[in-house]
Amino acid sequence: MTNSSKRIYLSPPHVTENERELLLDAFDSNWIAPLGPHVDAFEKEFAQKVDMPHAVALSSGTAALHLSLRLSGVSAGDEVLTSTLTFVATANAVTYCGAKPVFIDSERDTWNMDPQLLEDELKECKANNRMPAAVLVVNILGQCADYESIEEICQKYDVALIEDAAESLGARVGDRNSGSFGKAGCFSFNGNKIITTSGGGMLVTDDEQLAKDARNLATQARDPAPHYQHSKIGYNYRLSNLLAAVGRGQLASIDKKVAARRNNFQKYHEALGIIDGIEFMPEPEGYHSNRWLTAITVDPKVAGVSREDLRIALEDQNIEARPVWKPMHAQPVFADCRSRISGVSDALFEDGLCLPSGSSLTDEQRDRVISNILDRHRKGNQA
Repeated sequence: MTNSSKRIYLSPPHVTENERELLLDAFDSNWIAPLGPHVDAFEKEFAQKVDMPHAVALSSGTAALHLSLRLSGVSAGDEVLTSTLTFVATANAVTYCGAKPVFIDSERDTWNMDPQLLEDELKECKANNRMPAAVLVVNILGQCADYESIEEICQKYDVALIEDAAESLGARVGDRNSGSFGKAGCFSFNGNKIITTSGGGMLVTDDEQLAKDARNLATQARDPAPHYQHSKIGYNYRLSNLLAAVGRGQLASIDKKVAARRNNFQKYHEALGIIDGIEFMPEPEGYHSNRWLTAITVDPKVAGVSREDLRIALEDQNIEARPVWKPMHAQPVFADCRSRISGVSDALFEDGLCLPSGSSLTDEQRDRVISNILDRHRKGNQA
């Protein structure tokens, strides 16, 4: 029977009075339609935050991925190498271009794309004279991939690199921010992300012409003329001024949000890391994850309970927890796509569980999550 306590969500929006004030400012200014002064300001502030020259505010992270792929020359009949451990939007964006995704498995060190598997695939592609149009790498659960290796590999094979940073705003490797790797970085502001505009996204790049072309395509590719004239197919992908106002308020507190989520991870680790069979998503030396979601793996043979046992136990207490992404190579819709699989992503999906991780999560709520996990583990080992 489900517990009647107030539900604890996985990653709910965390808004303040600041967002309300900026939203009302946009509303009162009558800049209701897409574009406006808050869009311009949001782009400038976001670019500064991730230390990139150009940012283009869009209607979704998926739109940012689609435009980045198209502006990297991806077209019908092409292949794009991409992470298999990701949300479906990554692979969907490839198909929007008429291209086909080729899925690359994860490494254990970061849970992101395995650089060795990437190089193995590119080596085979070159030998078969069928080079991909791009490599699209995803930063899972707020942690960057091994871009030092991946950038070098992409340069070696002369293939465009695009960064799916939907989950990783505020993360970094060394002194480089998420979003600064490759031809373009793509962020999401969906309701469950570390900052939200309800819906929305951002494309960042150091290529001024790419940013200019992205803005053009995102506004139906209108030619410079006093009338409506169009020489190419465009999209209705720009962010509204109202949502940009919310985004500015959210962005102002990004450092606090990252700190809160990293604190959640630390508290979970202190309380649950002592359990044999439970391990946490690693953070290699020199990496700084935003810990968008705290993720654990549960070895049922050692822990005495499975990931699913814990998920169901939490759900029974009105606590939302979620398995790690089901890999794209295992999704029915992509059954005919080629893949290079080591088994890492399959194992992470089988044993991985994401715990409530919102920046507004209270100590009391987190303690409730922890106590229920400990209780289910104890019962599992008494059976």
